[in-house]
Amino acid sequence: MTGENAGWVKAGRAEIYWETTGNPSGIPVLFLHGGPGASLGQGYRTRHDTAKFWVVGLDQRGCGRSTPAVQDDLGSLSANTTQALIEDIEEVRKNLGIGKWIVTGVSWGSTLALAYALKHPTRVHGIALVAVTTTSREEVQWITEGVRGIFPEAWAEFAKAAKRRPGERVVEAYARRLAGEDRDDAEAASLAWDRWESTHISLDPLWQPGPMFDDDHERMAFAILVTHYWSHDAFLRNGQGIMERIHELNGVPGYLIHGRRDVSGPVVTAWKLHQRWEGSRLIVIENEGHGGPESMAALVDAVEEIAACLS
Repeated sequence: MTGENAGWVKAGRAEIYWETTGNPSGIPVLFLHGGPGASLGQGYRTRHDTAKFWVVGLDQRGCGRSTPAVQDDLGSLSANTTQALIEDIEEVRKNLGIGKWIVTGVSWGSTLALAYALKHPTRVHGIALVAVTTTSREEVQWITEGVRGIFPEAWAEFAKAAKRRPGERVVEAYARRLAGEDRDDAEAASLAWDRWESTHISLDPLWQPGPMFDDDHERMAFAILVTHYWSHDAFLRNGQGIMERIHELNGVPGYLIHGRRDVSGPVVTAWKLHQRWEGSRLIVIENEGHGGPESMAALVDAVEEIAACLS
């Protein structure tokens, strides 16, 4: 029997929204969305065979249908960390009675998927990722500063709008203002951040001109959370970085799917992970950027291949 279900689990002050699609007796597949703060969307729900798989999605803490929204509870922002998100995922897993699942993620979701698997390797059948990131300091520096070599005019506007204090990185300035008490200033910062996000993805073959978010509430949640995580290196410092620890997943099936034309997050991260992770496979999609239909088709194939090894 297949169908859809949804609910919330309590995680401290937060309530984490989850939803399921497909066969509850099938192989569980977890989907982790990008951002941080972009929320689920709908496209992932019908990606996999709903007779064979039980697909689980959740809106990460502070965004989407999880409550409270980050902008409505700024006092708890310091508690919104990768470690907290990992425990939120565990609460959902236990609530649904799942022992192990195939873990998938896109963009930031790939960072979270890898961090989760490193914390709970016995809960993971395999991992399939698209637009692979680890949210390292090097990657954040590239997407917020290094890529100005390609978009110097837009970056100059972005940097000016940051209103940096002495010694601040651009991302730190935006994080400070977006989480600040002056909400009019935070709104201006969220608009400037949105313009930059729309710029650095503009070489993607599937890019459509215009802002990333039309909804003010969604744009603010995204901007607060992405700058919060990026300015703290995803809370994966002091030997906890994914690249340093990826060898701990040796033997776990892993599929690293990445677009060759991804300017925002170059393929080198996926390649480095592949070099250090025995049992991983690198799949480069030559004509796509930061995700796309061929990448998603490769994700579906990867999940099928992982599932085939379970029978």
